[in-house]
Amino acid sequence: MAKISIRNLKKQFGASVAVSDFSLDIEDGEMVAFLGPSGCGKTTTLRMVAGFIEPTAGTIEIGGQDVTRVPPHKRNAGMVFQRYALFPHMTIAENVAFGLEMHKVPKAERTVRVKQALDMVRLDAYADRYPRQLSGGQQQRVAIARALAIQPKVFLLDEPLSNLDAKLRVEVREEIRALQQRLGLTTIFVTHDQEEALTIADRLAIMHDGRIQQVGTASDLYERPQNRFVADFLGKMNFFDGALTADGNFATTAGTELPVGAVTGNASAVGVRPERVTLEPLTGNLHARTGIPVTISSLVYMGALIEIRTRTVHGETIVAQIQNGADTNQAWMTPGELGLARFAPRDCVFFNG
Repeated sequence: MAKISIRNLKKQFGASVAVSDFSLDIEDGEMVAFLGPSGCGKTTTLRMVAGFIEPTAGTIEIGGQDVTRVPPHKRNAGMVFQRYALFPHMTIAENVAFGLEMHKVPKAERTVRVKQALDMVRLDAYADRYPRQLSGGQQQRVAIARALAIQPKVFLLDEPLSNLDAKLRVEVREEIRALQQRLGLTTIFVTHDQEEALTIADRLAIMHDGRIQQVGTASDLYERPQNRFVADFLGKMNFFDGALTADGNFATTAGTELPVGAVTGNASAVGVRPERVTLEPLTGNLHARTGIPVTISSLVYMGALIEIRTRTVHGETIVAQIQNGADTNQAWMTPGELGLARFAPRDCVFFNG
């Protein structure tokens, strides 16, 4: 296996910059997910690592070797594509053997390695079938077997689950993660799916407009986002613009006072995750000074969660999420009802700009 080192990578198509000043180290045996919206540059970056796109500037090292100008077939990188890219006229075994033939592996060794690769993805019994005879999930596992058969130094996956249904996505991603850990493969996994990235990767690199916005573990990025884009892209967030006050509050531009605790420095915005917001009915004098008076606007049933949208007296929206069936009194939560929204100062995230 091998470490991947990317330094100041840039790719420009005419006047359009797809990737700019991308630098990242991916450790030996680590899985890193490139996560971001469509057009953010994540697939372009992956294809530069694979050798299918030549960088405009910057360097790429695999296992300490500079491969920036090395052709794809000499990088020893196993690539899994979004659309499988299987040959319909070849059997499953022939598809898996294709990369080995390109690497001029002797036939006897090819036979052994094809069987080993198909065993890894539990498809040895399907060796003589054709792609059309397999389900989408099985075809994707064949594509994974083909990438693994060449015994790659690095494993590159470009949105490999996007063509699968929801349940199958979970099954295949768990198989990919288990294989990656068992084989100790240094892996880049490109996806736009937050749940996929959060559950499968050791670290995530959030991308936007061709640049890395933040790199870290799932908990780092979710709990401590460094900017509004990361906070908004990864999960949901209530945002409030305004300024900190001397008494430990945050005064929003609309006029709402948010209790955020003693905070040093400057902040022009504060964010709170919806699941950290609690709601109580506004009955009598229920410690009104420590909560934010709100009116319930709507409730959205989301299966395991219920999302409650509320509005402050100044017209700002505060969204709360609660577990469906939680041991809280939900009967009062109907549109038009008055309540108090609360959250702990420790759950506040501060932003500048």
